[in-house]
Amino acid sequence: MRELNQVLLSEVEDFRKLGHKFLNGKVNKMDFKGQSGGMGVYAHRSGKEFMIRFRIPSGIASLENIKLIYDFANKCNIETIHLTTRQAVQLHGISIDQVCDIMSEGIKNGLYSRGAGGNFPRNVAISPLSGVDKEEAFDVSPYALAVGEHFLSKIYTYKLPRKLKVSFSSSSKDDSHTTVVDLGFVAIKENGREYFNVYLGGGLGRNPKLSAKLPELVNPKDVIYHVEAMTELFINEGDYINKGRARIRYIMERMGKEEFINCYNRYLKKVRERGNLEIDVNRKIYNKLGVETALENPRLFSQKQKGLYSVYVHPVGGQLEIKHLKLILDSIEDIDSAEIRLTMTEGLYIRNLNGKEAEKLLELTKEIGGTTRLEHSVACIGVPTCQMGVLNTQSTLREIVDYFKKNNFVKDILPQVHISGCPNSCSVHEIGEIGFCGKMKKVEGKLLNVFELHLGGNLGVGKTKLGNYYGDIRQEEVPKFLYEIATRLEKDNKEFNEWIQLNEIELKKIIDAYVV
Repeated sequence: MRELNQVLLSEVEDFRKLGHKFLNGKVNKMDFKGQSGGMGVYAHRSGKEFMIRFRIPSGIASLENIKLIYDFANKCNIETIHLTTRQAVQLHGISIDQVCDIMSEGIKNGLYSRGAGGNFPRNVAISPLSGVDKEEAFDVSPYALAVGEHFLSKIYTYKLPRKLKVSFSSSSKDDSHTTVVDLGFVAIKENGREYFNVYLGGGLGRNPKLSAKLPELVNPKDVIYHVEAMTELFINEGDYINKGRARIRYIMERMGKEEFINCYNRYLKKVRERGNLEIDVNRKIYNKLGVETALENPRLFSQKQKGLYSVYVHPVGGQLEIKHLKLILDSIEDIDSAEIRLTMTEGLYIRNLNGKEAEKLLELTKEIGGTTRLEHSVACIGVPTCQMGVLNTQSTLREIVDYFKKNNFVKDILPQVHISGCPNSCSVHEIGEIGFCGKMKKVEGKLLNVFELHLGGNLGVGKTKLGNYYGDIRQEEVPKFLYEIATRLEKDNKEFNEWIQLNEIELKKIIDAYVV
């Protein structure tokens, strides 16, 4: 790790110089982005401020790293941090010198941003309740961490066509999106033994595709062979010319599913022949003494360890205020074995709490975000921050939440909504039950801010489905549209997916009143 740190620290001052050249107009926006992404840094839309993204390893957030991020935010007078949809943390609205100073300090303390953007292997995602989930096959955390360490150890050496996403899910719920990423591992047990099912070549965004399942079961100790096989396939078969088609799913589209799997297996065979990539992991033992609670709360989850619980916290749009971060840190400082795990939905779990501790944490965090699925909706950072964004997703989400509060609608009846500011799908709108994708549309000679409406998406092994596109709705009409859907669900006493399947004509009538 010392050698890695020396390499990464040696890059910082050159990057600082590049940043100042960008600010002085000597480097254009696209050339800067081409280099800054690999450092985990992006310029804001204004071109004057910046964002840095920390790769929290599989969302397993140590208290030391979270405290360091809190200190960075305080020093930079930042009021919020952003929890991402890939278990990372972003600081926004800072100067290039602050970025570089933070980067250096982070490296010295084991907190990295390198490869958190750009054409690199991204943060390895996992099910956030892995290790404590009652429904899991086994804890995938140590395997995901091993892959993350493998990537990080040589992160500065990669020359990929574009980004590479790897995920591990501990159950068929697929909380880490293994069935729609480049390479996914789903834990299963067969005849009392632990294995992974492997999924290949999926991805969201433009031209989304579901992953293809590898026919053979995989021994968990062999996961890095598969990571290396996919990496080498991507390097040799990926498109370095057309960036729009430089993802693994386009290789599978070009080859066809059967030939792609055959090609993958050829690379796997070569990697296996070189050998020396088996891993031996240590499982975390959860032996904290539990205390039962009779409290029921939609943010409270009982763990498979008797008398232990996890509490979910979801700031609206993933925007966690610094004062609330401080509240969480102070609250768990002296709680034995407490853990923070970031989610794929812009929230976090505080895990390994006994019943009394969980009750206290629920009370302390009740003002952070909300409790309904709608309040736990997902929105990318969007305009005016993101260079790629088309619409302001954060304000749209807040308008939705406020509209329901104004109309005193508190019933937890709508599913989580996914709002992306552009087709890049940072909110994974294609696999949401309700998804929106921002764009501009010319109507009667005028450019309008509209959201594409996608309905019926799903996530889960054997269930993952891309939603259907139903038309475009004006940005300002989205809260009213969702409210009308919610009142119909309440009237018919039905869950959303069941209702849309049974009421296609009525659904179409509602949608037709809003689409442009």
